[in-house]
Formats: sequence, C-alpha cells, structure tokens
Amino acid sequence: MALKATVNKAHIQVSDMDRHYYETLSMTVAQHPSETDKRMMVRLLAYVLNANEDLTFTKGLSEDSEPEIWQKDYSEQILLWIDLGEVDEKRIKKACSSAQQVKIYTYRSSTDTWWQKIENKLHGYDNLQVIAFDPDQCEQMASYVARSMDLTCTIDTGQIWLSNAENSMQVTTTFLKQ
Repeated sequence: MALKATVNKAHIQVSDMDRHYYETLSMTVAQHPSETDKRMMVRLLAYVLNANEDLTFTKGLSEDSEPEIWQKDYSEQILLWIDLGEVDEKRIKKACSSAQQVKIYTYRSSTDTWWQKIENKLHGYDNLQVIAFDPDQCEQMASYVARSMDLTCTIDTGQIWLSNAENSMQVTTTFLKQ
C-alpha cells in the first residue's frame, strides 16, 4: 500500500517591503511521504518569497516534468519556474528553455560542492537565479512544521524574518547566481 501525503495547513502573514506585497496566505501544503520537514519549509518559504495570485504548487516530487512551484499566465506559458535542491544541468536547461524566469533554492550542506561542479556550465542562462539558504537555519525552520501553522514572514531590504507564536528567526540567503 502506498503511503499518503501529509496535509498541512498554513496561514502566513506576508509583509514583503521589497516588493510591496502584503497579504495573508491561507494554503494547504501536501507533504510527500519522502519529503522532510526541512524541505517542506524551504518549499513554503520559496513560495512566500515569490508570492502572487498566479503562483501555485505543482505535483512536486510526484511529477518529474514539473517544478516545485510555478507561475503561469492565462495562455499557460510558464512565467516562473521554482525548483529546490541541487538540480542537475539537464533539468536547469529544460527549466530555462521552458520559463521566462527560473529560480533554484538550495538548502543542503553540500551546496558548495554542487555549485563548484555546476557553476561554469550555467553562464548562458540569463533567466536563472540560484539562491542558497543557510542549511542550519533550514533545520531550525523544520521545527516550525505542524499540521496547522500560523506564521509571519517579513522581508525588508533582503532580510527575511520568519516567526510563529513561540519563535522568531532570521533566514539568510546567498545569491550564487543573479
């Protein structure tokens, strides 16, 4: 028997001063049985950092041909493709040829090794951004996971603050490719 996804509810108050985006997001986040809490929170944060009315989660781990998150226009053209982790060059090429903008958010301690191997192969991809989250902070974010989450995310001059009722933390990002 196949394991079913865990369903988490998230209410996130977003104050993104950099983009002038202020919204309370209410969403259902399906967590694949093989997805860690850390990865799910990275996925949620990637969504929040790019939130807009057309952004949607995809089938994610269940579907190799889709990104984790995307934004499509009314003609189904992919405006934004968001992937997580240490994506291989073939997938990056597919994403960059399929979407107007591509963002990859990394979160593992092995990011430096992955980046050293792939960086020189990505010079022609002008629509690609690679953003690294601090792996230790991602572990801390995993402690925020609950079946029902009430979170606040504040973004101001590139600084990201994430909090719940008990904790508050800063999330550091490093742009590997802009």
